[in-house]
Amino acid sequence: MANKDRHRRFGNIRKLPSRRYQVRYLGPDGAMRSAPLTFAKKEEAQRWLTLTEARMVRDEWIAPERAKILLKDYAERWISQRPNLRPRTVHLYTWILGKHVTPYLGGVPVGLIDTPMVRDWRSDLLAAGVSQGGAAKAYRLLRAVLMTAFKEDEIIRRNPCQIPGADQERAAERPTLTVNQVFDLTAKVPERYRALILLATFGCLRWGEVAALKRRDVDALVGTVRVREAFTEQRGKGMVLGPTKSRAGKRVVAIPALILPQVGAHMDMYVNDEPDAFVFTTPSGTTIWRGNFNKLVDWRKTVASIGAAELHFHDLRHTGNTLAARTGTSLRDLMTRMGHDNPRAALIYQHASAEADLAIAAAINVMVEAATVAHAKAEGSTKASSDDDSSKDDEDGALGLVG
Repeated sequence: MANKDRHRRFGNIRKLPSRRYQVRYLGPDGAMRSAPLTFAKKEEAQRWLTLTEARMVRDEWIAPERAKILLKDYAERWISQRPNLRPRTVHLYTWILGKHVTPYLGGVPVGLIDTPMVRDWRSDLLAAGVSQGGAAKAYRLLRAVLMTAFKEDEIIRRNPCQIPGADQERAAERPTLTVNQVFDLTAKVPERYRALILLATFGCLRWGEVAALKRRDVDALVGTVRVREAFTEQRGKGMVLGPTKSRAGKRVVAIPALILPQVGAHMDMYVNDEPDAFVFTTPSGTTIWRGNFNKLVDWRKTVASIGAAELHFHDLRHTGNTLAARTGTSLRDLMTRMGHDNPRAALIYQHASAEADLAIAAAINVMVEAATVAHAKAEGSTKASSDDDSSKDDEDGALGLVG
């Protein structure tokens, strides 16, 4: 504002030959700067200076040149500098950025992105056929990037990602198998991979975890599997052995007693004696990965034959988690068995007891055993009925010959 001598105590305004008004002011860093735009009226210029001075008083002023960095450049640097990201997550973030964010907002300076622009971007994604889940993933990534710009780097005054519900996914419920279907699936895959199906299901193991198991990790006598490492499939690198998905992923999982004979038989027949020998490999002895596993077991045709055409491999773990939850165990113990690591609840889930995990395995074993007995009785009944029909046919045939 102007003082009694009509001189402003903050900044100055001058009229340009174009008859518009230019604003200049001294920043907290001692550098003279011009406003990013000129004004049609002197009152508008005065208002801009007043607001800028107020931001300085509240310590909210940000040097404009810092926010000129393009979103594409800032987001790429954000991904490369983000701590503790797994290679697969880096690949996912990079793909989402290049596919859904950069084509729309990549050339916009971070400081110019506002909520209406974010809203329009999300609407454009959905209009272009991107799924609700895909748009939610892209929104969450953009929000995380701009949260760093706001809170850590302080180059924007607020995070413009303020759209209620835009971060939510409404994924369809994944299918689960009955215990009988698990055993039907096991019987239909080659013998070399039957133990893999059983451990992934009843041990609640992720694909990368079960594929990375070594002989020293499996104790078929005690009935436990130790998860130490996990495979990830990385483009251009293939299968990469590394740490588990999270700290909670490193765990010892108790296995239902009823499947231990099949696990032990697999170890004797298909696994080398060396402690570091992988438990599951291809017939040629190479590392197993999802692509060749699906071909080796003819996954689509096989799961369709048991009435679960939409089943993905990860749904085996989902089935095991569901069975474990039905035992009535506590949420903390269940999440520990699953190797789940939620930052908001890490303190709740990280110290489940081994006794509780054994109880889960025993309870699942009871379910498996009951289903197996019922299945065997059903097969026996069917066979007996078939034998009776055969006897009647034989008698009719004999009588016919005698006649």
